[in-house]
Amino acid sequence: MSASLTWMGVLLGAVAACGVLLAYLGLPFRRRPDLISRMAPYVQDVPAPSRLLAGGTDRLDVNRALAPLMHRLGCVVDHILGGAASVRRRLERAGQPCDVEGFRAQQALWGVLAGLVGTAYVSLKFVGGDASVVTAIGVVVGSVAAGIVARDQMLTRAAEGRERQVLAEFPAVAEMLALAVTAGEGAAAALERVAGLSRGELSAELAKCLSDARAGASLPEALQGLADRTGLPSLARFVDGIVVAVERGTPLADVMRAQAQDARDASKQQLIELGGQREILMMVPVVFLVLPVTILFAIYPGISALNLSI
Repeated sequence: MSASLTWMGVLLGAVAACGVLLAYLGLPFRRRPDLISRMAPYVQDVPAPSRLLAGGTDRLDVNRALAPLMHRLGCVVDHILGGAASVRRRLERAGQPCDVEGFRAQQALWGVLAGLVGTAYVSLKFVGGDASVVTAIGVVVGSVAAGIVARDQMLTRAAEGRERQVLAEFPAVAEMLALAVTAGEGAAAALERVAGLSRGELSAELAKCLSDARAGASLPEALQGLADRTGLPSLARFVDGIVVAVERGTPLADVMRAQAQDARDASKQQLIELGGQREILMMVPVVFLVLPVTILFAIYPGISALNLSI
């Protein structure tokens, strides 16, 4: 028992030493205060900005008590893994603030929590006398890596899920835009009407596009920013059609109707492809559940008759 407690103390001391080392390594990568934090004490009495330009926060949520340490550890994770451009792109696709530093801090927090779980498991193994030092270190390091990778995979799934939702909303929104333009409204007015009447991820992107246009960007630039944020080919084609119609003065109503028809055709094609993919999965319960039961019901009377005759 004393030997197990000794090994557990050594392991906890090693984990604490690793945490101190990571915090020390994070010191050179300490985030410098940005312009907003430096100017904030001098402009506290500035009136609130217009609600037309208001948007979501540009920072990801991190525990405030652990924020300094988590940001340092996040800098270490970013320094080791890299790929800030890919993370920023996926944050945009997921509709989250493009705060790469905050995301790395969240990854570090997930890694620390997973490391604590791995440490608790290894400690229980040491108490039972069924573990070695090499195995314990491997479990703890693997737990930390698994937590970091799990947060990254969660972001990827969030981006893919949001893209699927935008694609599902796209045909209806395109039809509403075509109806608004056919009724005589301009492109900006149609976008504002549809964004105000609809709810969903695509309508939120339209509202953000209108906010960019009110902030000084031209409508084609704001629409192109919408296409760049989503990264969907069908939506990019729709935006290109609107931009070309606005810049060259072609009839916008005809372009909108054609784009809406293309969106409906693309939605039908996607449903057909999805049905083809699900067809194989639908055969699994038929082959492994329904068919064996059917065969059993077919041959059971004959087996019973043979047993009776014997």
